[in-house]
Amino acid sequence: MVVNNSVTEFILFGLTQDVGKQKAIFVIFLILYLVTLLGNFLIVVTIKRSQTLGSPMYFFLFYLSFADACFSTTTAPRLIVDSLSHKKTISYNECMTQVFAAHFFGCMEIFVLILMAFDRYVAICKPLRYTVIMRRHVCSVLVILAWVGSCIHSSAQIFLALRLPFCGPNVIDHYFCDLQPLLKLACMDTYVINLLVVSNSGAICMVSFIILFISYIVILYSLRNHSAEGRRKALSTCTSHFIVVVIFFGPCIFIYTRPPTTFPIDKMVAVFYTIGTPLLNPLIYTLRNEEVKHAMKKLWCGKARL
Repeated sequence: MVVNNSVTEFILFGLTQDVGKQKAIFVIFLILYLVTLLGNFLIVVTIKRSQTLGSPMYFFLFYLSFADACFSTTTAPRLIVDSLSHKKTISYNECMTQVFAAHFFGCMEIFVLILMAFDRYVAICKPLRYTVIMRRHVCSVLVILAWVGSCIHSSAQIFLALRLPFCGPNVIDHYFCDLQPLLKLACMDTYVINLLVVSNSGAICMVSFIILFISYIVILYSLRNHSAEGRRKALSTCTSHFIVVVIFFGPCIFIYTRPPTTFPIDKMVAVFYTIGTPLLNPLIYTLRNEEVKHAMKKLWCGKARL
């Protein structure tokens, strides 16, 4: 099906049209974005260079931090630049690219969180078989499958986006391109496409959250037979993981599992999972993890002395 578009570019409405607030947005989100990049960069480099962080959990954390940095980069720089720009335009091709990239890295984060939960399940529930099950080769294959799954999901999203004809208004009531705000501008009945979006993005978010929730219930139940010290350490790790799951999946489920209606709060909810979560993840995994903090001090303080 060939789609004829008279629209070659879109105008991003942004978070607000108030000039004073836009300047505040520039400063705040520039700082948040730089901190996000710095935090995830430190985790990626520390895990890559440290000899003590070679377990599967940190192997997966490496890819989670990488996905976080890329996911934030798909939306934050444009929001920052547009906050000081009078002409907040984005070309049709750039818009489609942003749809693909946001869903690719967002889905990648979901799949890596599932892999991290699986790793904790094996470590706590099947400790004697942990080294056999979670071999490096197996972990690498799982990450490759996560990349492939993310590509399939984002390809499906961009396929739906490319089928939308645009012939009228071109103002996107959002700060980045996503299917929900684009559906409002399409010159066609988008009911079926919205159902496909919900069955794709919505199903991935909902099913993944249920899988993760059940896995942590099983893990917590199995901890009853562990020693007090073992329970404390396992609970500390699992709590960090579950906090990340809640703050990421809550907003995603709110956005992608409902009929084609929009609310004023949608953009702030999107800020939370596109910019807030990638910022909070490195803080959660470093502040609550003694091994990561120790490895960072050893690596970076050692370099500073040199």
